[in-house]
Amino acid sequence: MRALWVTGDLVTHHRRNGRHYYDRAGRVIPHQHFEQPPLLDMAAYYRWIVARRFQAVGLMRPNAEAAIWSACGAAAQRKQALTELVNAGTLVPVQIDAKPQLFYAHAPMLKLLDQPPLEPRALFLGPLDSFLWDRKGVQQIFGFDYIWEVYKPEHLRTWGYYVLPVFYGNRFIARLDSRLEKGIWTITRWWWEADLKPDAAMLHALSAAMKHFARYLGCEGVQTSEEVDKRVRRIVERL
Repeated sequence: MRALWVTGDLVTHHRRNGRHYYDRAGRVIPHQHFEQPPLLDMAAYYRWIVARRFQAVGLMRPNAEAAIWSACGAAAQRKQALTELVNAGTLVPVQIDAKPQLFYAHAPMLKLLDQPPLEPRALFLGPLDSFLWDRKGVQQIFGFDYIWEVYKPEHLRTWGYYVLPVFYGNRFIARLDSRLEKGIWTITRWWWEADLKPDAAMLHALSAAMKHFARYLGCEGVQTSEEVDKRVRRIVERL
């Protein structure tokens, strides 16, 4: 099955409780994508895949972590593709405050700046969420330093085994460590950002996020350890 997935004969149809369910690619991917002619122009391919990387992240540095650029060619090919994408107006350079590092955004996303702001909501972000791909970029923009420590020996971890960042409105507000065992989601540790003072609206948004995440996990109950902040414990008690 792994070999069939690598070759593209099988794809993930859906996930349930973290488990992948597979099906044949032709029954999942719309037919028009199979009917397109193969992309044999290498320069066009690099423009396409580099643009897709920026589109996936939203805002990213061209020298982001190497793992992001898998299948995107060597540095020279990516640089050429970036130049061509900027010249074509597909990507737009973005200067953030007085930071010397240029970011680039997918041009169609800029129209979102003219839209009314969304109601602030809280999100629990997975360690591999595309928003977190460019970790140094996240640190430069939001001042949030995040490293996925799942592969670190326990004594070398700063936070924990599978810590999730918590995002609210336009900033990171916390991070949590948790476990799902025998149908019970347990929040074992919770760290607020040092400069944060949670208000009623934020706590209400966290309650909604926890309900949503519990449904995603398919768990039968939610609990916290005694070490978790009492405001978070109260939210869980009312779920």
